Amino acid sequence: MDNIILKWLYDIKLAVEETDGYFEKREKDFFQYRKDLMLKRAIERNLEIIGEARNRILKKDNSFENKISNSKSIIGLRNQVIHAYDNISDENIWSILINHLPKLKSEISKLIDDN
Repeated sequence: MDNIILKWLYDIKLAVEETDGYFEKREKDFFQYRKDLMLKRAIERNLEIIGEARNRILKKDNSFENKISNSKSIIGLRNQVIHAYDNISDENIWSILINHLPKLKSEISKLIDDN
């Protein structure tokens, strides 16, 4: 695997792990998340990083589209967070956090470990 792609995979992994770390000392509670502007912005920033790294990986090697689930959706979310920030839904971000990041973390870890 190309070293730059490996670096971007690590960027994704670290952003997911950082997001998980926000909940080490607190329960994952949607209503608390919704009230905590700093937490919301931190999670959104990590989603931007994940989407940008994913975009760079695809531009460098499009075979990764099949190696990571929801590739286009990840990039689309990044674009939404950056360009349509006023249309971000707390419910949508929360769903991604709960339902999609664990799978992404697993897939990225496998790609890194297989290298």
